[in-house]
Amino acid sequence: MIEVTNLTKRYGRFVALDSISFSAQQGEIIGLLGPNGAGKTTTMRILTGYMPPTAGTARVAGIDVLDDSLEMRKHVGYLPETVPLYRDMTVRGYLQFIAKLRGVPDHRKRVDDIISRVGMHDRARSMIRSLSKGMRQRVGLALAIVHDPQVLILDEPTIGLDPHQIQDVRNLIRELGHTRTVLLSTHILSEAEQLCDRVIIIDRGQIVAEDEPGHLQERLHQGGRLFVRVRARNQQDIMALLKSVPGVRTVEAHSDGYLVTATRKTDVRPALSAAVVGHGMALLEIRPWALTLEEIFLELTTRLDSPSGRGEHDHA
Repeated sequence: MIEVTNLTKRYGRFVALDSISFSAQQGEIIGLLGPNGAGKTTTMRILTGYMPPTAGTARVAGIDVLDDSLEMRKHVGYLPETVPLYRDMTVRGYLQFIAKLRGVPDHRKRVDDIISRVGMHDRARSMIRSLSKGMRQRVGLALAIVHDPQVLILDEPTIGLDPHQIQDVRNLIRELGHTRTVLLSTHILSEAEQLCDRVIIIDRGQIVAEDEPGHLQERLHQGGRLFVRVRARNQQDIMALLKSVPGVRTVEAHSDGYLVTATRKTDVRPALSAAVVGHGMALLEIRPWALTLEEIFLELTTRLDSPSGRGEHDHA
């Protein structure tokens, strides 16, 4: 449902997208991950017809985004990071207005159904200007799905929501993803892990990794990071002991314990346990420490910048 081939976008001499290619199929939720300025929003704006690419091609729902932009937009629901809303209309009135513009059949019933799905039944008559940022985000999601599109493109869909609202929106996205293609951007790896079948990590306009979220973490740190808690008084002695274990790369003091990073493809847990107990210390806890998105980026971008890794993408 989404086919991107060698997509490039330049602003003068600045390259926002550097010949990226990927695809997404029906019934698949794809996460587009990256820091601010990585190229996520530029990619989404091209795919929704808001701006043309400098080079390359993009097809959404089988339609070229340049050749027939208006027809393509009929099949796409788009939630931008900043939702464009008419603040002096009610929630129901605005959604009915948009539904009529889109030619939605039986638009009143459709709008009432959508209002219920996004959990805004109690605020349907509220003026949009009176809504919180999280509630306005829900209205934006309702706008994206009011015409029942085949493809959903969502730019930071849970930004500004409280924990309960985030869970509700994630559940709705999962439900929508059963029969549609969903491309969403986020900078929160945990969100991608919970929602996405596959993630595409983009940095400085290039795709630097593409895989299932769990596989990506395993491949990047097969030895992994461990959080270790030891009952002992001398911090320096503990750190020296942990560093002496074969396969341990670094040890950092963290909170009430230590973060231990192992060399790749090395499981150092047995050796760590044996070393601590063997020196008469009490091992209180040893558990995996999940990689953050920032840590994944550090490893990927360092690899990309190195002479041996420059230009190489970490694809599955």
